[in-house]
Amino acid sequence: MESVINSQTISTTRHRELTDRVNRFQVTPTFIRVFILVAAGMFMDAIDVYLASGVSSYMLASKWSTVAQNSTFLSAGFMGLFIGSITAGLVGDIFGRRRAYQLNLLIFGFFTLIGAFAPNMIFLIVCRLIAAIGLGTEIVTGYAMINEFAPIKQRGRWCAATSLIANCGAPITMLMCTIIIPRFSWRAMFVISGALALILWYFRRNLPESPRWNINHHNYDEAEETIAMIEGEMKNKGATPADIQATTETTGKNENDRHLTRNMIVAIVAVTAVIVCQYTFTSWVPTLLVQRGIEVDSSLGFSTVMMLGAPVGAFIGTTLVDKVGRKPTIISAFVLAAVLGIAYAYQTSSIGVMVIGFALTACFYVLMAVVVAVYTSELFSTTYRFRGAGIANGISKLVTIGMPYAVAWMLTTVGSTTIFFTIAGMAIVAATVVMIWGPETNQRVI
Repeated sequence: MESVINSQTISTTRHRELTDRVNRFQVTPTFIRVFILVAAGMFMDAIDVYLASGVSSYMLASKWSTVAQNSTFLSAGFMGLFIGSITAGLVGDIFGRRRAYQLNLLIFGFFTLIGAFAPNMIFLIVCRLIAAIGLGTEIVTGYAMINEFAPIKQRGRWCAATSLIANCGAPITMLMCTIIIPRFSWRAMFVISGALALILWYFRRNLPESPRWNINHHNYDEAEETIAMIEGEMKNKGATPADIQATTETTGKNENDRHLTRNMIVAIVAVTAVIVCQYTFTSWVPTLLVQRGIEVDSSLGFSTVMMLGAPVGAFIGTTLVDKVGRKPTIISAFVLAAVLGIAYAYQTSSIGVMVIGFALTACFYVLMAVVVAVYTSELFSTTYRFRGAGIANGISKLVTIGMPYAVAWMLTTVGSTTIFFTIAGMAIVAATVVMIWGPETNQRVI
């Protein structure tokens, strides 16, 4: 009995000692490598979303697909993202972070390439579903990995910077669609996307396991190896361990675990509002513009201008997330998105469509940078981080599956104005939930 108690005491002591060392990490070459490769994966995620948007509008205009088939095409993507998000959460928390992200880009890249040679829309929809399952793990694993490797005092900035890089994929993809699709057809975009994903998979094979996950699963020797390597890099560059107040809750239930249900509800509502509103708007903008009588090539150009709001919004989120805090930034962005959503519904001029569309897109990407990239992972401890983020993102994708059908119904029955009032309503509900129940997580030890 005494030996068991001594063993537990030693384990607890080592757990706390290793966790404290991880909490004192500074920026090192290993972290920069993790950051670059994760950000590149996030970039691929953004490319996929806007690839679907640009390609679906072109296929509709060229009679290769119908509105109903486009709805199924987009929904299949969201179903795949849902399955991938849930799977990543379980695998990442139980079997390790590395396993969760090792094969996702391989699956996505392979089936995206196959989709480039699809003989019909049904075949393409199946490829889209499987490819999205692979990519669905990316948004869960990527931001959580940055969260666990980043220095605590700079965690929000680095997570939001990942979102900034990722969301440069929005205007770049729409610009590529504008240039490439009219000249080489939509199939060329699938070839480019699939090839880039496979190249990135090759370079990401040897990323290290999260030391926080190893500590949490009592793999102390493996954690020690990674920690010692990073501390060696800090010593080589003359960086001293960060001055972080030690926590006494490293092995017990921490604040996040005590409020797990509350935090899960906040995460689900906030992430669902962001993803559904943002995906609904950006995925359907080219089609909505075509419905207003704008030529498909011009609609892609309009979309490209509006999508420039994505990196601008992500940059604003990166700037505000640590300085202002998570909650004030999130609540303000949701309220402004609701106002701009209603204003966009009544725009009749090309200038108004682009200016309000740009501002609305920027709001959505402030929220993507702060809610999805930073806040969601911070709501959960290491034990539940991947599952919590996976469930929140998965449910958001599940809800989004039905949105293409809802949008198609609104377009044919009640008009596009209802779409933007729906976006505004969801944004207000999410702002209220975060304001009342959401904790502030800025620079908190997790």
